[in-house]
Amino acid sequence: MLSTFHGLEAAKRGMMTQQSALYVTGHNVANANTPGFTRQRVNFVATEPFPAPGLNRPQIPGQMGTGVKVGSIERVREYFLDIQYRGENNKLGYWEARADAIAKMEDIMNEPSDNGLAKTMAQFWQALQDLSVSPENEGARSVVRQRGLAVVETFHYLANSLSQIQTDIGTQIGVAVTQINSLAKQISEINQQIASIEPNGYLPNDLYDERDRLIDELSKLINVQVEKHPTGGNAPATAEGTYDIYFLNGNEKIYLVQGGNFQFISFPNGQDVDGDKDHIKEMPPATGVTELQVGNTSVSFTSNNQVTFPMGKLRGLIEAYGYVNGQDSNGKPIVTGIYPDMLQNLDKLAYTFGTLFNEVHKQGYGLNGSTGVSFFAGLNQVDGAAKTIGLSAAIDDLANIAASTKQNESGNGNNAINLANVGSMLLSAGTVSLIGTTNTIQISTLNLPLTSGTIQTNYQGWIGKLGVDGEQANRMKNNSDVLRQSVEERRQSVSSVSLDEEMMNMIKFQHAYNAAARQITVVDEMLDKIINGMGIVGR
Repeated sequence: MLSTFHGLEAAKRGMMTQQSALYVTGHNVANANTPGFTRQRVNFVATEPFPAPGLNRPQIPGQMGTGVKVGSIERVREYFLDIQYRGENNKLGYWEARADAIAKMEDIMNEPSDNGLAKTMAQFWQALQDLSVSPENEGARSVVRQRGLAVVETFHYLANSLSQIQTDIGTQIGVAVTQINSLAKQISEINQQIASIEPNGYLPNDLYDERDRLIDELSKLINVQVEKHPTGGNAPATAEGTYDIYFLNGNEKIYLVQGGNFQFISFPNGQDVDGDKDHIKEMPPATGVTELQVGNTSVSFTSNNQVTFPMGKLRGLIEAYGYVNGQDSNGKPIVTGIYPDMLQNLDKLAYTFGTLFNEVHKQGYGLNGSTGVSFFAGLNQVDGAAKTIGLSAAIDDLANIAASTKQNESGNGNNAINLANVGSMLLSAGTVSLIGTTNTIQISTLNLPLTSGTIQTNYQGWIGKLGVDGEQANRMKNNSDVLRQSVEERRQSVSSVSLDEEMMNMIKFQHAYNAAARQITVVDEMLDKIINGMGIVGR
């Protein structure tokens, strides 16, 4: 037999459940602009009907509903979209880092412009042409010296500026590695909290959100894979459990986070610069990256002369900073990358330019009859030539500029023409004939690092490649950004808080709450009739 107060209990449950739904709606509205927040919903569940099946059940026509309760409060989220988002976010991180590094290099090289190396060298060649017309003119000689000094200073500026940017990128790598380690630690700590809450039958939705936000952030830096593990106990069926985060290196999976444990990423030969006594070497070695250490596992950056390190911002930064890619014939590590390559090209250019120019200059004669004088100095080796090249001290005396091909012919400007042609000399030619003399230049015996094209075409080729690389990086960055935005919009359409929808829910739950309260009033009037209006006939 039903209790007299059955209606009161059902209505009370209705009020409490609608009240909970209103509270969840308020939580959604309050976090409408919170980064990473996923809207939550209440799953309404009808309570157990009366009577329960059994031999001693009361004989009533059917089961009577007893009201409603909150079955669970869960996030509205689609896991598949998270996987898609992190994949696109990973590509975007790589192309952003690469495009940014190339853009900084383009700013320094400043080509084409009136201040770049190409223009400065062109002015130098022009000054030599002018000198060939007036070889005895001290003003023309002074201009040649100053234009030569401008070329030297431009080499110094480019090499020093590129080295400084390369150092800054090394610092960015250190920041990225520190960020990865911090994110891994935070995710493991959240895993611990979730593992202590779920077995008690709760869904820690806000902790889920924070963990997913951290994983999104991590996916931009390196390629990761997430695996779920149930926490056991009385965890609800919709509980997400703890996450294991794996660093993907090709087909190899190396764990970063396993439940409440995590591993650091570091550079075996790097530097520990943050001084926090954790002995983690976040900064890459100055000689270029060979491998990374994930816990006790080594991850090579290259394999068979190909970069195999997974995509992400960290790879983009390392490719810009420099990495070791094999050894040369002398067993010396070959360091390559966006900035190392351009610095090496500048060194080769400065050494080839200075050495070849000196060789032609030595064939000529100065106003004072001097010969065999070098115009440029500081060219002892190819490495670092762009930083060490300078004007020879002998050129302080303008009379030592060898504009003539014959001794004691001060009006002979043929060697100035030969010097002006250095930039267009074919470097693959074994022997180059000079104007106004029977002397020749044996290019093949100079051991120049550039052996094809000319000085001008080599430089133009590098600048052209830089432009193409920059264009590709920007195009891929934009494409990746569009794809990520597309996935993000789809994800937001599922998970984000819609204030209009929440307002509708608020009104809906409010009306349900009011109706349940009215139900209590009705039952109260019924009880009043029973208590005060029955059994008083005849009074």
